[in-house]
Amino acid sequence: MLDAVIAVIMNGEKVLFIQRAPNIRGGGHWAPVSGEVEPGETQAAAVAREAMEEVGLTVRAIRKVWENVSTRGTFTLHWWMAEYVSGELRPNPAEVSDARWLTVDEICRMDGTFEGDREFYLNILPALTASNK
Repeated sequence: MLDAVIAVIMNGEKVLFIQRAPNIRGGGHWAPVSGEVEPGETQAAAVAREAMEEVGLTVRAIRKVWENVSTRGTFTLHWWMAEYVSGELRPNPAEVSDARWLTVDEICRMDGTFEGDREFYLNILPALTASNK
């Protein structure tokens, strides 16, 4: 199985969600910034690279918080909390159709998301944020 990172990019109480471009894997779905870990690359470095490539933001990978298997079973997904550092949101049209800062409630009410993503935002993230208070 291949390794991929999921970047849970926080800016205050909001999380960055993107709509994947129609021509890429999972096209049309709403999801966090994500991508494959390149050979020799750390997961934390992949989080920063994917954020810059997909939406033009500088982020700081904080820590890995969860792991699951992709819907098709081809990737081990490594979920990382990441903090917005700088930059203006500029979606790369080759990979991203739209990008929005959303609350967890807004994410949980969205259609067109992946099952594993819903599990994270319904169960994992609320437990993480509650333990940080």
